[in-house]
Amino acid sequence: MKTSINTTNKFSALIILLVTLLTTSCEDKIELLPEDLTVNEVVFSNGALALGAVTGIYNRAQQDDVLNGTLQFSSEWQADNVDFIGTFTTFGEIRDYATLAANTSIFGIWDDNYEVIGAANLVIDNVPLIQDDSFTAEQRTQAIAEARFMRALVYFNIATVFGQPLQISAGSDNLSVPLVVSSELGQELPRATLGQVYDFVESEFLAIIPDLTDGTRILASPGACRAFLARLYLYQERWDDAANFANDVINDSFYSLATDYTFYDSPDATEHIFTLVNDAVNGQDSGQGFSGLSNPVPGGRGDVPFSQDLLDAYAEEPGDLRFDNLNQTGPGAEGPDRIFTNKFPEDVNNSDDAPVMRVTEMYLTRAEANLRGSTSIGATPLDDINELRNRAGLSDLTSVDLDIILNERRKELAFEGQRRMDLLRNSQSLRRPGQVNEANSAPGADKTIFPIPQAVRDLSPFLDQNPGY
Repeated sequence: MKTSINTTNKFSALIILLVTLLTTSCEDKIELLPEDLTVNEVVFSNGALALGAVTGIYNRAQQDDVLNGTLQFSSEWQADNVDFIGTFTTFGEIRDYATLAANTSIFGIWDDNYEVIGAANLVIDNVPLIQDDSFTAEQRTQAIAEARFMRALVYFNIATVFGQPLQISAGSDNLSVPLVVSSELGQELPRATLGQVYDFVESEFLAIIPDLTDGTRILASPGACRAFLARLYLYQERWDDAANFANDVINDSFYSLATDYTFYDSPDATEHIFTLVNDAVNGQDSGQGFSGLSNPVPGGRGDVPFSQDLLDAYAEEPGDLRFDNLNQTGPGAEGPDRIFTNKFPEDVNNSDDAPVMRVTEMYLTRAEANLRGSTSIGATPLDDINELRNRAGLSDLTSVDLDIILNERRKELAFEGQRRMDLLRNSQSLRRPGQVNEANSAPGADKTIFPIPQAVRDLSPFLDQNPGY
Protein backbone atom coordinates (compact mmCIF):
# COMPACT_ATOMS: atom_id res chain seq x y z
CA MET A 1 0.00 0.00 0.00
CA LYS A 2 1.33 3.39 -0.92
CA THR A 3 2.10 5.91 1.81
CA SER A 4 1.84 9.53 0.78
CA ILE A 5 4.15 12.11 2.27
CA ASN A 6 1.05 14.26 2.64
CA THR A 7 -0.40 11.93 5.28
CA THR A 8 2.70 11.59 7.42
CA ASN A 9 2.35 14.83 9.35
CA LYS A 10 -0.78 15.81 11.29
CA PHE A 11 -0.07 19.45 10.55
CA SER A 12 0.22 18.95 6.78
CA ALA A 13 -3.31 20.06 5.84
CA LEU A 14 -2.92 23.30 7.79
CA ILE A 15 0.56 23.94 6.45
CA ILE A 16 -0.42 23.28 2.85
CA LEU A 17 -3.17 25.86 3.24
CA LEU A 18 -0.81 28.37 4.80
CA VAL A 19 1.92 27.78 2.21
CA THR A 20 -0.73 28.24 -0.48
CA LEU A 21 -1.59 31.62 1.00
CA LEU A 22 2.08 32.49 1.09
CA THR A 23 2.90 31.52 -2.48
CA THR A 24 -0.22 31.97 -4.58
CA SER A 25 -0.24 34.93 -6.96
CA CYS A 26 -2.68 37.80 -6.60
CA GLU A 27 -4.90 38.68 -9.56
CA ASP A 28 -3.13 41.94 -10.20
CA LYS A 29 0.42 40.97 -9.28
CA ILE A 30 2.46 37.96 -10.31
CA GLU A 31 4.77 37.12 -7.42
CA LEU A 32 7.97 35.13 -7.37
CA LEU A 33 7.98 35.68 -3.61
CA PRO A 34 5.47 35.47 -0.73
CA GLU A 35 4.08 38.64 0.79
CA ASP A 36 1.76 37.69 3.69
CA LEU A 37 4.02 38.30 6.68
CA THR A 38 1.28 37.54 9.22
CA VAL A 39 0.79 34.03 7.87
CA ASN A 40 4.57 33.72 7.68
CA GLU A 41 4.82 34.36 11.41
CA VAL A 42 2.29 31.61 12.11
CA VAL A 43 3.92 28.99 9.90
CA PHE A 44 7.35 29.54 11.44
CA SER A 45 6.26 30.02 15.04
CA ASN A 46 7.42 26.55 16.10
CA GLY A 47 9.26 23.49 14.85
CA ALA A 48 6.22 21.29 14.23
CA LEU A 49 4.62 23.83 11.93
CA ALA A 50 7.93 24.44 10.17
CA LEU A 51 8.26 20.72 9.41
CA GLY A 52 4.77 20.89 7.98
CA ALA A 53 5.97 23.70 5.73
CA VAL A 54 8.60 21.33 4.34
CA THR A 55 5.79 18.89 3.51
CA GLY A 56 4.10 21.79 1.77
CA ILE A 57 7.06 22.12 -0.61
CA TYR A 58 6.64 18.54 -1.77
CA ASN A 59 2.92 19.12 -2.11
CA ARG A 60 3.56 22.10 -4.37
CA ALA A 61 5.90 19.96 -6.47
CA GLN A 62 3.02 17.53 -7.00
CA GLN A 63 1.32 20.04 -9.25
CA ASP A 64 1.07 18.75 -12.82
CA ASP A 65 3.13 21.69 -14.07
CA VAL A 66 6.06 20.83 -11.79
CA LEU A 67 6.86 17.11 -11.44
CA ASN A 68 3.58 15.41 -12.26
CA GLY A 69 3.33 15.33 -16.02
CA THR A 70 2.46 18.55 -17.82
CA LEU A 71 6.02 19.87 -17.97
CA GLN A 72 7.35 16.42 -18.84
CA PHE A 73 4.84 15.81 -21.62
CA SER A 74 5.29 19.35 -22.95
CA SER A 75 8.95 18.53 -23.55
CA GLU A 76 7.97 15.19 -25.13
CA TRP A 77 5.54 16.94 -27.51
CA GLN A 78 8.42 18.95 -28.87
CA ALA A 79 10.37 15.78 -29.62
CA ASP A 80 9.75 12.57 -31.56
CA ASN A 81 8.37 10.12 -28.98
CA VAL A 82 4.73 11.12 -28.74
CA ASP A 83 1.90 12.84 -30.58
CA PHE A 84 -0.54 15.36 -29.15
CA ILE A 85 -4.09 14.70 -30.33
CA GLY A 86 -6.07 16.58 -27.71
CA THR A 87 -8.12 19.76 -27.77
CA PHE A 88 -6.00 22.10 -25.66
CA THR A 89 -4.79 24.76 -28.09
CA THR A 90 -1.95 25.70 -25.73
CA PHE A 91 -0.57 22.15 -25.91
CA GLY A 92 -1.11 22.10 -29.67
CA GLU A 93 1.03 25.23 -30.00
CA ILE A 94 3.89 23.47 -28.21
CA ARG A 95 3.60 20.45 -30.49
CA ASP A 96 3.50 22.63 -33.62
CA TYR A 97 6.35 24.99 -32.66
CA ALA A 98 3.78 27.78 -32.74
CA THR A 99 3.90 28.71 -29.06
CA LEU A 100 2.91 32.26 -28.19
CA ALA A 101 4.28 34.30 -25.30
CA ALA A 102 0.70 34.47 -24.00
CA ASN A 103 0.39 30.65 -23.87
CA THR A 104 -1.37 29.99 -20.56
CA SER A 105 0.08 26.50 -20.17
CA ILE A 106 3.60 27.92 -20.35
CA PHE A 107 2.61 30.54 -17.79
CA GLY A 108 1.32 27.74 -15.54
CA ILE A 109 4.67 25.95 -15.75
CA TRP A 110 6.54 29.13 -14.84
CA ASP A 111 4.19 30.16 -12.05
CA ASP A 112 3.83 26.76 -10.38
CA ASN A 113 7.56 26.06 -10.41
CA TYR A 114 8.27 29.44 -8.83
CA GLU A 115 5.64 28.67 -6.19
CA VAL A 116 7.78 25.70 -5.17
CA ILE A 117 10.87 27.91 -5.14
CA GLY A 118 9.06 30.50 -3.02
CA ALA A 119 7.92 27.88 -0.52
CA ALA A 120 11.47 26.52 -0.29
CA ASN A 121 12.93 29.98 0.25
CA LEU A 122 10.56 30.54 3.17
CA VAL A 123 11.80 27.41 4.90
CA ILE A 124 15.46 28.14 4.21
CA ASP A 125 15.23 31.72 5.49
CA ASN A 126 12.96 31.20 8.50
CA VAL A 127 13.85 27.84 10.05
CA PRO A 128 17.11 29.17 11.58
CA LEU A 129 15.13 31.95 13.31
CA ILE A 130 12.53 29.80 15.07
CA GLN A 131 12.55 30.11 18.86
CA ASP A 132 11.63 26.58 19.90
CA ASP A 133 13.88 24.53 22.20
CA SER A 134 12.20 21.30 21.12
CA PHE A 135 13.15 21.94 17.48
CA THR A 136 16.50 20.18 17.38
CA ALA A 137 19.54 21.20 15.39
CA GLU A 138 19.27 17.93 13.43
CA GLN A 139 15.65 18.65 12.51
CA ARG A 140 16.50 22.17 11.40
CA THR A 141 19.41 20.97 9.28
CA GLN A 142 17.29 18.29 7.63
CA ALA A 143 14.42 20.70 6.95
CA ILE A 144 16.67 23.27 5.32
CA ALA A 145 18.45 20.61 3.27
CA GLU A 146 15.16 19.21 1.94
CA ALA A 147 14.05 22.70 0.95
CA ARG A 148 17.37 23.35 -0.81
CA PHE A 149 17.05 20.02 -2.62
CA MET A 150 13.59 20.81 -3.99
CA ARG A 151 14.64 24.32 -4.97
CA ALA A 152 17.70 23.05 -6.84
CA LEU A 153 15.69 20.34 -8.59
CA VAL A 154 13.08 22.82 -9.79
CA TYR A 155 15.74 25.23 -11.06
CA PHE A 156 17.46 22.41 -12.93
CA ASN A 157 14.19 21.44 -14.61
CA ILE A 158 13.02 24.88 -15.69
CA ALA A 159 16.50 25.87 -16.88
CA THR A 160 16.18 23.19 -19.57
CA VAL A 161 12.99 24.61 -21.10
CA PHE A 162 13.25 28.41 -20.76
CA GLY A 163 16.73 28.77 -22.25
CA GLN A 164 18.97 27.16 -24.84
CA PRO A 165 21.25 24.32 -23.68
CA LEU A 166 25.02 24.61 -23.29
CA GLN A 167 25.61 23.05 -26.69
CA ILE A 168 23.91 25.96 -28.48
CA SER A 169 25.45 29.28 -29.46
CA ALA A 170 26.60 31.15 -26.35
CA GLY A 171 26.82 28.03 -24.19
CA SER A 172 27.05 28.90 -20.50
CA ASP A 173 26.14 32.50 -21.31
CA ASN A 174 22.71 31.59 -22.71
CA LEU A 175 20.00 33.38 -20.75
CA SER A 176 18.06 31.10 -18.43
CA VAL A 177 15.71 31.96 -15.54
CA PRO A 178 15.91 34.40 -12.62
CA LEU A 179 17.67 32.94 -9.58
CA VAL A 180 15.41 33.87 -6.67
CA VAL A 181 17.18 32.47 -3.60
CA SER A 182 15.68 34.58 -0.82
CA SER A 183 12.20 35.31 0.52
CA GLU A 184 13.11 38.99 0.84
CA LEU A 185 10.37 41.13 -0.68
CA GLY A 186 10.70 43.58 -3.51
CA GLN A 187 13.42 41.88 -5.56
CA GLU A 188 13.64 42.58 -9.27
CA LEU A 189 16.06 40.04 -10.63
CA PRO A 190 17.09 39.67 -14.27
CA ARG A 191 17.46 36.31 -15.96
CA ALA A 192 20.57 34.47 -14.86
CA THR A 193 22.76 32.74 -17.40
CA LEU A 194 22.55 28.98 -17.79
CA GLY A 195 26.06 28.71 -16.37
CA GLN A 196 24.98 30.59 -13.24
CA VAL A 197 21.93 28.38 -12.78
CA TYR A 198 23.94 25.19 -13.25
CA ASP A 199 26.65 26.42 -10.85
CA PHE A 200 23.96 27.13 -8.27
CA VAL A 201 22.31 23.74 -8.74
CA GLU A 202 25.63 21.93 -8.47
CA SER A 203 26.71 23.78 -5.34
CA GLU A 204 23.35 23.17 -3.64
CA PHE A 205 23.27 19.43 -4.30
CA LEU A 206 26.89 19.01 -3.21
CA ALA A 207 26.43 21.07 -0.05
CA ILE A 208 23.38 19.23 1.29
CA ILE A 209 24.55 15.64 0.78
CA PRO A 210 25.94 15.40 4.37
CA ASP A 211 22.76 16.94 5.81
CA LEU A 212 20.19 14.55 4.36
CA THR A 213 19.01 11.22 5.68
CA ASP A 214 19.54 8.00 3.74
CA GLY A 215 16.92 5.31 3.30
CA THR A 216 14.11 7.16 1.56
CA ARG A 217 12.83 7.16 -2.00
CA ILE A 218 10.01 9.68 -1.50
CA LEU A 219 11.99 12.53 0.07
CA ALA A 220 15.26 14.28 -0.61
CA SER A 221 18.26 12.02 0.05
CA PRO A 222 22.02 11.87 -0.55
CA GLY A 223 21.46 9.32 -3.32
CA ALA A 224 18.98 11.59 -5.09
CA CYS A 225 21.47 14.48 -4.92
CA ARG A 226 24.17 12.32 -6.51
CA ALA A 227 21.77 11.11 -9.20
CA PHE A 228 20.75 14.61 -10.22
CA LEU A 229 24.39 15.68 -10.19
CA ALA A 230 25.13 12.81 -12.58
CA ARG A 231 22.40 14.11 -14.90
CA LEU A 232 23.73 17.66 -14.60
CA TYR A 233 27.29 16.59 -15.40
CA LEU A 234 26.03 14.63 -18.41
CA TYR A 235 24.31 17.77 -19.70
CA GLN A 236 27.55 19.69 -19.12
CA GLU A 237 29.64 17.02 -20.90
CA ARG A 238 31.73 16.48 -17.79
CA TRP A 239 32.11 12.80 -18.57
CA ASP A 240 34.28 11.65 -15.65
CA ASP A 241 32.07 13.42 -13.12
CA ALA A 242 28.89 12.03 -14.69
CA ALA A 243 30.26 8.49 -14.72
CA ASN A 244 31.60 8.71 -11.17
CA PHE A 245 28.40 10.06 -9.62
CA ALA A 246 26.24 7.59 -11.54
CA ASN A 247 28.56 4.82 -10.40
CA ASP A 248 28.25 5.95 -6.78
CA VAL A 249 24.47 5.63 -6.99
CA ILE A 250 24.61 2.23 -8.72
CA ASN A 251 26.95 0.97 -6.00
CA ASP A 252 24.59 2.12 -3.25
CA SER A 253 22.89 -1.08 -2.09
CA PHE A 254 19.67 0.82 -1.40
CA TYR A 255 19.06 1.01 -5.15
CA SER A 256 18.96 -1.75 -7.74
CA LEU A 257 17.34 -2.48 -11.08
CA ALA A 258 13.84 -3.86 -10.73
CA THR A 259 13.44 -7.33 -12.20
CA ASP A 260 10.44 -6.28 -14.31
CA TYR A 261 8.41 -3.17 -15.19
CA THR A 262 5.78 -3.26 -12.45
CA PHE A 263 7.65 -0.74 -10.29
CA TYR A 264 6.13 2.50 -11.58
CA ASP A 265 3.43 2.85 -8.93
CA SER A 266 5.37 1.09 -6.16
CA PRO A 267 7.28 3.68 -4.10
CA ASP A 268 9.16 0.98 -2.19
CA ALA A 269 10.61 -0.55 -5.37
CA THR A 270 14.41 -0.53 -5.40
CA GLU A 271 14.27 1.01 -8.89
CA HIS A 272 13.28 4.40 -7.49
CA ILE A 273 15.81 6.99 -6.38
CA PHE A 274 13.21 9.74 -6.00
CA THR A 275 9.49 9.42 -6.68
CA LEU A 276 6.56 11.60 -5.72
CA VAL A 277 3.77 9.57 -4.15
CA ASN A 278 0.33 10.50 -5.45
CA ASP A 279 -3.09 9.40 -4.27
CA ALA A 280 -6.68 10.27 -5.09
CA VAL A 281 -6.54 13.40 -2.91
CA ASN A 282 -2.96 14.61 -3.28
CA GLY A 283 -1.15 14.58 -6.59
CA GLN A 284 -2.15 14.89 -10.20
CA ASP A 285 -5.08 17.17 -10.85
CA SER A 286 -7.55 18.10 -13.59
CA GLY A 287 -6.56 15.16 -15.77
CA GLN A 288 -3.54 17.07 -17.07
CA GLY A 289 -0.82 14.96 -15.44
CA PHE A 290 0.84 11.68 -16.28
CA SER A 291 -2.28 9.53 -15.76
CA GLY A 292 -4.95 11.80 -17.19
CA LEU A 293 -3.16 12.73 -20.40
CA SER A 294 -1.60 9.38 -21.27
CA ASN A 295 -4.57 7.03 -20.95
CA PRO A 296 -7.15 6.44 -23.68
CA VAL A 297 -10.70 7.69 -23.29
CA PRO A 298 -13.09 7.36 -21.56
CA GLY A 299 -10.95 7.08 -18.40
CA GLY A 300 -8.19 9.38 -19.59
CA ARG A 301 -8.07 12.26 -22.03
CA GLY A 302 -6.44 10.20 -24.79
CA ASP A 303 -4.05 13.07 -25.61
CA VAL A 304 -0.58 11.48 -25.64
CA PRO A 305 -0.21 8.36 -27.80
CA PHE A 306 3.02 6.87 -29.12
CA SER A 307 4.37 8.51 -32.25
CA GLN A 308 4.75 6.18 -35.21
CA ASP A 309 8.48 6.85 -35.08
CA LEU A 310 8.72 5.51 -31.52
CA LEU A 311 6.59 2.49 -32.44
CA ASP A 312 8.99 1.83 -35.30
CA ALA A 313 11.96 2.06 -32.91
CA TYR A 314 10.50 -0.66 -30.69
CA ALA A 315 9.51 -2.74 -33.73
CA GLU A 316 13.14 -2.97 -34.84
CA GLU A 317 13.60 -5.61 -32.13
CA PRO A 318 10.36 -7.53 -31.51
CA GLY A 319 9.82 -8.79 -28.00
CA ASP A 320 11.08 -5.67 -26.21
CA LEU A 321 9.31 -5.85 -22.85
CA ARG A 322 9.61 -2.08 -22.46
CA PHE A 323 6.94 -1.94 -25.13
CA ASP A 324 5.16 -5.27 -24.82
CA ASN A 325 4.51 -4.86 -21.08
CA LEU A 326 3.92 -1.13 -21.07
CA ASN A 327 1.42 -0.36 -23.82
CA GLN A 328 -2.34 -0.31 -24.17
CA THR A 329 -4.71 0.37 -27.05
CA GLY A 330 -7.85 2.47 -26.89
CA PRO A 331 -9.69 5.45 -28.33
CA GLY A 332 -7.68 8.64 -28.62
CA ALA A 333 -9.08 12.11 -28.11
CA GLU A 334 -9.79 12.36 -31.84
CA GLY A 335 -11.72 9.06 -31.94
CA PRO A 336 -9.78 6.19 -33.56
CA ASP A 337 -7.86 3.72 -31.47
CA ARG A 338 -4.24 4.58 -30.77
CA ILE A 339 -1.44 2.95 -28.79
CA PHE A 340 -0.72 4.59 -25.42
CA THR A 341 1.79 3.96 -22.66
CA ASN A 342 0.72 1.89 -19.68
CA LYS A 343 3.29 3.38 -17.29
CA PHE A 344 0.52 5.42 -15.63
CA PRO A 345 -2.65 3.29 -15.85
CA GLU A 346 -4.65 4.75 -12.95
CA ASP A 347 -7.04 6.85 -15.08
CA VAL A 348 -9.87 7.17 -12.53
CA ASN A 349 -8.15 8.90 -9.61
CA ASN A 350 -5.03 10.00 -11.53
CA SER A 351 -3.01 8.66 -8.62
CA ASP A 352 0.01 7.11 -10.34
CA ASP A 353 3.31 8.15 -8.78
CA ALA A 354 5.70 10.45 -10.63
CA PRO A 355 8.96 8.73 -11.73
CA VAL A 356 11.28 11.66 -11.05
CA MET A 357 14.57 9.73 -10.92
CA ARG A 358 15.23 6.00 -11.14
CA VAL A 359 18.36 3.90 -11.09
CA THR A 360 17.98 2.79 -14.72
CA GLU A 361 18.95 6.30 -15.75
CA MET A 362 22.20 5.93 -13.83
CA TYR A 363 23.18 2.90 -15.93
CA LEU A 364 22.41 4.85 -19.09
CA THR A 365 24.33 7.88 -17.84
CA ARG A 366 27.35 5.81 -16.83
CA ALA A 367 27.33 4.06 -20.20
CA GLU A 368 27.19 7.28 -22.20
CA ALA A 369 29.71 9.13 -20.04
CA ASN A 370 32.16 6.24 -20.16
CA LEU A 371 31.78 5.91 -23.92
CA ARG A 372 32.31 9.60 -24.57
CA GLY A 373 35.09 9.89 -22.01
CA SER A 374 36.84 6.70 -23.19
CA THR A 375 36.69 5.28 -19.66
CA SER A 376 35.24 2.22 -17.93
CA ILE A 377 34.31 3.64 -14.53
CA GLY A 378 32.35 0.93 -12.73
CA ALA A 379 31.60 -1.06 -15.88
CA THR A 380 32.00 -0.87 -19.64
CA PRO A 381 29.31 0.85 -21.70
CA LEU A 382 28.59 -2.49 -23.35
CA ASP A 383 28.01 -4.22 -20.00
CA ASP A 384 25.65 -1.49 -18.78
CA ILE A 385 23.57 -1.50 -21.94
CA ASN A 386 23.38 -5.28 -22.07
CA GLU A 387 22.17 -5.41 -18.48
CA LEU A 388 19.24 -3.17 -19.38
CA ARG A 389 18.58 -5.11 -22.57
CA ASN A 390 18.54 -8.39 -20.67
CA ARG A 391 15.80 -7.07 -18.41
CA ALA A 392 13.91 -6.00 -21.53
CA GLY A 393 14.11 -9.53 -22.93
CA LEU A 394 16.57 -8.65 -25.68
CA SER A 395 19.78 -10.36 -26.68
CA ASP A 396 23.25 -9.05 -25.84
CA LEU A 397 25.00 -6.71 -28.21
CA THR A 398 28.64 -7.20 -29.13
CA SER A 399 29.44 -3.49 -29.30
CA VAL A 400 27.82 -0.12 -28.63
CA ASP A 401 28.14 3.38 -30.00
CA LEU A 402 26.50 6.68 -29.09
CA ASP A 403 23.49 6.10 -31.36
CA ILE A 404 22.79 2.76 -29.68
CA ILE A 405 23.03 4.26 -26.20
CA LEU A 406 20.72 7.15 -27.10
CA ASN A 407 18.25 4.68 -28.61
CA GLU A 408 18.31 2.66 -25.39
CA ARG A 409 17.72 5.86 -23.40
CA ARG A 410 14.79 6.62 -25.67
CA LYS A 411 13.15 3.23 -25.17
CA GLU A 412 13.80 3.11 -21.41
CA LEU A 413 12.73 6.65 -20.53
CA ALA A 414 9.90 7.24 -23.02
CA PHE A 415 7.00 9.30 -21.59
CA GLU A 416 9.17 10.46 -18.66
CA GLY A 417 10.31 13.79 -20.09
CA GLN A 418 13.94 13.05 -21.01
CA ARG A 419 13.91 12.75 -24.80
CA ARG A 420 13.97 16.45 -25.68
CA MET A 421 17.16 17.20 -23.75
CA ASP A 422 18.82 13.99 -24.90
CA LEU A 423 18.42 15.19 -28.49
CA LEU A 424 19.28 18.85 -27.97
CA ARG A 425 22.41 18.21 -25.92
CA ASN A 426 23.60 15.91 -28.70
CA SER A 427 22.92 18.58 -31.35
CA GLN A 428 20.15 16.55 -32.98
CA SER A 429 16.83 17.84 -34.29
CA LEU A 430 13.87 17.12 -32.08
CA ARG A 431 11.92 15.57 -34.96
CA ARG A 432 13.01 12.76 -37.25
CA PRO A 433 12.92 13.03 -41.06
CA GLY A 434 9.35 12.69 -42.23
CA GLN A 435 7.82 13.99 -39.01
CA VAL A 436 5.95 17.29 -39.14
CA ASN A 437 7.79 20.52 -38.31
CA GLU A 438 11.20 18.91 -38.63
CA ALA A 439 12.72 22.15 -39.93
CA ASN A 440 11.53 24.04 -36.83
CA SER A 441 13.00 21.44 -34.49
CA ALA A 442 16.68 21.98 -35.25
CA PRO A 443 19.02 22.61 -32.30
CA GLY A 444 19.06 26.32 -31.55
CA ALA A 445 15.78 27.03 -33.34
CA ASP A 446 13.79 29.71 -31.55
CA LYS A 447 10.82 27.66 -30.48
CA THR A 448 12.66 24.61 -29.23
CA ILE A 449 12.59 26.55 -25.95
CA PHE A 450 9.65 28.21 -24.21
CA PRO A 451 8.98 31.94 -24.05
CA ILE A 452 9.20 33.97 -20.90
CA PRO A 453 5.43 34.28 -20.27
CA GLN A 454 4.04 37.59 -21.43
CA ALA A 455 2.07 37.99 -18.20
CA VAL A 456 5.36 37.83 -16.29
CA ARG A 457 7.09 40.33 -18.57
CA ASP A 458 4.16 42.74 -18.34
CA LEU A 459 4.95 43.10 -14.65
CA SER A 460 8.71 42.52 -14.95
CA PRO A 461 9.75 44.16 -18.25
CA PHE A 462 13.44 43.84 -17.32
CA LEU A 463 13.18 40.10 -18.08
CA ASP A 464 14.50 39.74 -21.64
CA GLN A 465 12.34 37.67 -23.97
CA ASN A 466 13.66 34.72 -25.91
CA PRO A 467 14.20 35.27 -29.65
CA GLY A 468 11.20 34.53 -31.86
CA TYR A 469 8.54 35.50 -29.30
